[in-house]
Amino acid sequence: MDVKEINRKTITQFRAGGEIEGMHREKLVLLTTIGRSTGNPYTTPMMFHRDGDRLLVIASNIGAPNHPDWYQNLVLNPEVTVEVGDETYDAVATPLTGVERDHMWTMLKQLYPFFADHETKTDRTIPVVSLTRR
Repeated sequence: MDVKEINRKTITQFRAGGEIEGMHREKLVLLTTIGRSTGNPYTTPMMFHRDGDRLLVIASNIGAPNHPDWYQNLVLNPEVTVEVGDETYDAVATPLTGVERDHMWTMLKQLYPFFADHETKTDRTIPVVSLTRR
């Protein structure tokens, strides 16, 4: 499976405004971060959960031992761009911590049980990130 090719195809389909093969458009966000080494923008499609005015994204990396690149990028530079539905906006990415992170993580695992499976595959704490419009 070529993840980069799948992501490119998903981004193209999302931006074209039509159906996205194998995914639910209404649950998909395109998150653009700035590369921590290159300074270049990188766009990653991912699932989100709406929590009031903010979006929550999960850096599960399918249970891999390392955080995904997009997460490592936003830790260094939390200024991101969000594309959701038909709108694009600047946002601030904030990894949740403490009780708030634990509460949201428990809720997300109940709503989306595959995240619990991801958690069993890794020793790292899976980050939950809040995307708040600037």
